[in-house]
Amino acid sequence: MTKNPKVTIAPAAGKLAVLTPGMGAVATTLFAGVEAVKRGMAEPVGSYTQMGRIRLGKRSENRMKKVNDLVPLAGLNDIVFGGWDIFSENAYEAAKHAQVLEKDLVEALQEPLSKIKPMAAVFDKDYIKRIDGPNVKTGKNKMDLADQLRADIRTFMKDNGCDRAVMVWCASTEVYCPPTEVHQSLKAFEEGLKNNDPAISPSQIYTYAALKERVPYANGSPNVSVEMPALIELSKEMGTPICGSDFKTGQTLLKTVIAPGLRNRQLGVAGWYSTNILGNRDGEVLDDPGSFKSKEVSKTGVLGEICSADMYPELYSNIHHVVRINYYPPRGDNKEGWDNIDIFGWLGYPMQIKVNFLCRDSILAAPLVLDLALFMDLAGRAGMRGIQEWLSFYFKAPVAAPGLKVEHDLSVQLLKLENTLRFFTNEELINHLGLTHYGVDEGEA
Repeated sequence: MTKNPKVTIAPAAGKLAVLTPGMGAVATTLFAGVEAVKRGMAEPVGSYTQMGRIRLGKRSENRMKKVNDLVPLAGLNDIVFGGWDIFSENAYEAAKHAQVLEKDLVEALQEPLSKIKPMAAVFDKDYIKRIDGPNVKTGKNKMDLADQLRADIRTFMKDNGCDRAVMVWCASTEVYCPPTEVHQSLKAFEEGLKNNDPAISPSQIYTYAALKERVPYANGSPNVSVEMPALIELSKEMGTPICGSDFKTGQTLLKTVIAPGLRNRQLGVAGWYSTNILGNRDGEVLDDPGSFKSKEVSKTGVLGEICSADMYPELYSNIHHVVRINYYPPRGDNKEGWDNIDIFGWLGYPMQIKVNFLCRDSILAAPLVLDLALFMDLAGRAGMRGIQEWLSFYFKAPVAAPGLKVEHDLSVQLLKLENTLRFFTNEELINHLGLTHYGVDEGEA
């Protein structure tokens, strides 16, 4: 079997700045978690880059390798965390406020967390209505705000001796903002920044600033940013990778496991009712109908793509799909999701599946931020540019190139991710074919 062309990857030398717009529950759980792992206080559970193993070559070779031994990822000791937030608390204070982690763990990490202080954020009350804070930038127009963010990136890297940077959005969900004319080309977008076009959101300003500094950007929210033609154009022009959108953590993670199984067994779905209760700041923001609309679009698209009504009209042409999120302060970061799935089988006989998922939102999201930061840095050093579809594994609403159908099946997404890592290291891609009865070696697939 012919091996793929060798990819040249620059070494992960020096320090990597991991910059997060938003230093709330998700970001501070990431910061604290990495510091705990570095000190031997915990294991990096949930992180594919730190704990994942990948098969190489034929099954008969029994050759496995840890992901972070296979590809040259930045080490945890070489990461420097920074970010922006509308609140001025440092990461130690913000972690205490978020109440995700045990108090004893946060106190044990007070020294490193206290050093992580937020830069003033780009914020627009029209896009996030339920929260406000004092640590906010002002400028003559949106281009000026973008220039301030670019200066922040350069200053942070210089002050912390960083050689490279990546940016992962960890802030709140903005009001739903579909593309307009200003988003259709880079020229129009830059004119819109100068003219304070109201259709340009803060998350899009962050994306623009990162790409102009050749900083890889991952969108962890349902905000519409990396999907915009103007920003895709910029990512290609600057030779910088982008990916998104919306971390796949709780309910949607299970949906991308269960729905492909039902489809693969040709079982019909009459209805899928999903509801959540969530009490953290994210839940408060999503209590606004405009912000919830962004999340609803992200969460509901998964089922329609997996269960294709065009391909299987008898099974999926009339799914009643409902998604609800309810702000319930007593739960804090401990989210609870209920799913009722009405399915039907042989001869149309009805059945039900009920799922009750009690999860911790930020605990599930934090390792995804770490993986995306390390993989996006890898992609940048490998000369990748534009949409990184191989990282769809991490997102509710993954971005694909124009004209391509988005893949939501978690197992297919993982295969694509693993084959990309094999491609990076000149290993044979695996297709799991295994035609033993036709003279193909049993270890071939």
